[in-house]
Amino acid sequence: MSGMRSFMHSLIVLALTSVLSGNAPAFQIETVAEGLEHPWAVAFLPDGRMLVTERAGRLRVIDADGDLVAEPVSGVPASFVRNQGGLMEVALDPDFANNGWIYLTQAHGTSSANTTRVLRGRLDGMNWIDNEVIFTASPERTRPVHYGGRIAFLDDGTLLVTLGDGFDHREQAQKLNSHIGTIVRINPDGSVPSDNPFLDHPDALPEIYSYGHRNPQGIVFDPETGLVWSHEHGPRGGDELNLIRPGENYGWPVVTLGIDYSGARITPYTSRPGMVDPLIDWTPAIAPTGMSQYRGELFEEWQGDLLVAGLVGRDIHRIRLDGEQVMDEETLRLGIDRRLRDVRVGPDGAIYILTDHSDGEVLRVTP
Repeated sequence: MSGMRSFMHSLIVLALTSVLSGNAPAFQIETVAEGLEHPWAVAFLPDGRMLVTERAGRLRVIDADGDLVAEPVSGVPASFVRNQGGLMEVALDPDFANNGWIYLTQAHGTSSANTTRVLRGRLDGMNWIDNEVIFTASPERTRPVHYGGRIAFLDDGTLLVTLGDGFDHREQAQKLNSHIGTIVRINPDGSVPSDNPFLDHPDALPEIYSYGHRNPQGIVFDPETGLVWSHEHGPRGGDELNLIRPGENYGWPVVTLGIDYSGARITPYTSRPGMVDPLIDWTPAIAPTGMSQYRGELFEEWQGDLLVAGLVGRDIHRIRLDGEQVMDEETLRLGIDRRLRDVRVGPDGAIYILTDHSDGEVLRVTP
């Protein structure tokens, strides 16, 4: 079995590393599935199966025995697949056991007019049925990058969706009449919650929950504290971890600790009144992507910690929290040496990581 071969190879690599460094290996890494085309997100079904999105537009199933089903789920609406665009998030409704709803985010449109949209549907065997488009970000953009696309459910059943700035449209992240560079909050059917923060603002889009974001690609709701954590890509440096509160402005592009890719300054400001400062600034950039919060039994000392995947650093960052404060950050050196797109905590307490390559993998990490 290919997964077992990769598992043994990983153990050999870790053992060799421990010999060279004089330390005992801390992790075991098993390949659950491979040959995935830029896998983007993973979700765990109650029956032991996993759902994995491929940026190329496919929704894949890993069965309860750990085998990747050869054919993708049929009937998933086509995504706009270009550059960073494609099929992105997959998330189960909190009441999935009763209603069966599954939520997807995707890039939608054309090369000259594209945006992020949210779908929901159900699985009937290997078929996607009951499809509904519940949200489409406005306005459309002209460049196929910075879609955001992550989802988190709050304890009231509403969902937050992260939306990027489209790169060429960053000034709109400061405008309340645009979804660009925002986090939005909607009901499961796409309607607007009655207590969203800008409902009484005459020029604001009612879905907006927070704004001033560049490209947020990780979001977590902690049911034990009621806090929402999100991270976002900066430009050249200036990646951020933020504590998200309704109605707040997170500064982009007026405030940033990064610089433009050309080396030019984007703004003279690293902090401004009325704009929320990040709790962590990653400079140099780690290119943070997926994020989850650890609740499980395999890594008992990690309870409540945030886990952040990095595309550039190719590591997982473990962030220790105390309420609203960041207490410490540790880089978990897993030795994978691949771009890491997503990190999730499985029902078994293991860490599941997606590698962002044309021959991407689902990896399972245990102590």
